[in-house]
Amino acid sequence: MVTLNQKDTGYRGIWYMNQPSHDEYVYKYSGGLGTYPANHQPFAVYCPEVEKTFFCYGGTTPGSYTELVHMVSYYDHKRGVVPRPTILLNKATSDAHDNPVISVDAEGYIWIFSTSHGNSRPSYIHKSERPYDIDRFHEVKAVRRDDNGELVPMNNFSYMQVWPAVADGLKFQCFFTKYNYPVKRTTCYMTTRDGAEWSTWQRLAAIDEGHYQTSAAGRTKVGTAFNYHPNGLGLNYRTNLYYLETADGGATWRTADGAQYECGCEDEHRCRGLELPLREAHNAALVRDYEKEGLKVYINDVAYDEQDRPVILYITSKGYEAGPKNDPRVWTIAHWLGDHWEFRSAFTSDSNYDMGSIYIEENGVWRIIGPTETGPQPYNPGGEVALWLSYDQGRSWTKKKQITSGSERNHTYVRKPHNAHPEFYAFWADGHARKPSESRLYMCDQDGNARVFPAEMDRDYAEPIPIK
Repeated sequence: MVTLNQKDTGYRGIWYMNQPSHDEYVYKYSGGLGTYPANHQPFAVYCPEVEKTFFCYGGTTPGSYTELVHMVSYYDHKRGVVPRPTILLNKATSDAHDNPVISVDAEGYIWIFSTSHGNSRPSYIHKSERPYDIDRFHEVKAVRRDDNGELVPMNNFSYMQVWPAVADGLKFQCFFTKYNYPVKRTTCYMTTRDGAEWSTWQRLAAIDEGHYQTSAAGRTKVGTAFNYHPNGLGLNYRTNLYYLETADGGATWRTADGAQYECGCEDEHRCRGLELPLREAHNAALVRDYEKEGLKVYINDVAYDEQDRPVILYITSKGYEAGPKNDPRVWTIAHWLGDHWEFRSAFTSDSNYDMGSIYIEENGVWRIIGPTETGPQPYNPGGEVALWLSYDQGRSWTKKKQITSGSERNHTYVRKPHNAHPEFYAFWADGHARKPSESRLYMCDQDGNARVFPAEMDRDYAEPIPIK
């Protein structure tokens, strides 16, 4: 794969579809998916040292809606502009599961992790040539320790989620998926001290046909929420909710209530039943048994409250197919209160793939930004974006603002930057959900004022355009 390091003429997102449905909704899910999926984190990082939010996305070539190219750019908060984005590489696929994610290390170098959907395509890691600069990247030929401690190439990973390390001496810690390792989608974790040599992969969960996970970084820990796929039912049957966390770079793992793995203590009660990788559907990490309730679980986001306790945002529904027969799609919050999980229904929308982000703010305000309102292609992924506020830890919600309206295309996958700045608080794309189309990229501030990135630029820098 050639590292391109070329400048594009503007901001264009990839259009992608998955599984034709042969009905009025056309696909199981589809649309402008440049910031897809929820299992990739993060797509943007704010760096106060240079007052810029760096971001990446799945873009496309000028002559195509569907040819995936990995794009890198930034928003300059001092000048209020974006540069021409950098084309990092052409992933040689139309599959938006291969979208990149981004991180910035303590020295200011920008890292792009180019994921792969399964084992059939290679994955890549790139590092910027200079701190806080997107003009040139070079490929990092990463290696990892295998189960025998030998160094082997690290050239395939899926659903990558990259966080700054809270443990001393580490650069990054990552949650990711490895296919057929041993189950179809095995939930994994790894760390690195330099970005080039990585630890042995830890298998966290390998129940039946596997999992989708979504993670986050708290003040003192990182944690992951995941569902599972029961044997014989396929990936469209995803249910249950689980949670695990680590505060020491993966040396020990625990559930929210403190049940630990390899903690070294002799208290059998504290160490009850948490053996990794998790192999049984009913285990100490189970947050709620949605399989028993007959509900599917689609995890959107994870955040941490002022006491560093996990808050999980997800959607439940009765089935995977688009359309009203599987209503209601309930946006739900699971909040660990120190001695039990509390579950709160927030509001509803019309697709299992209506993905938004939750923010826990220092003033006690909880905020959700997501496509909760019906869009121009109802019951397809996304819709119109709205801003919701809660002043009682998610027990009640008020729609503060509808951010988009009257759109031609559904808005999808609203993403929260790591260390988000109030001026660049959310990032997403749009696209027609029932046929291939152009896709535009958007940002909004903390108050929900949205702007669209220019699809074509006739100069090196441009201001994102406010939308009405």
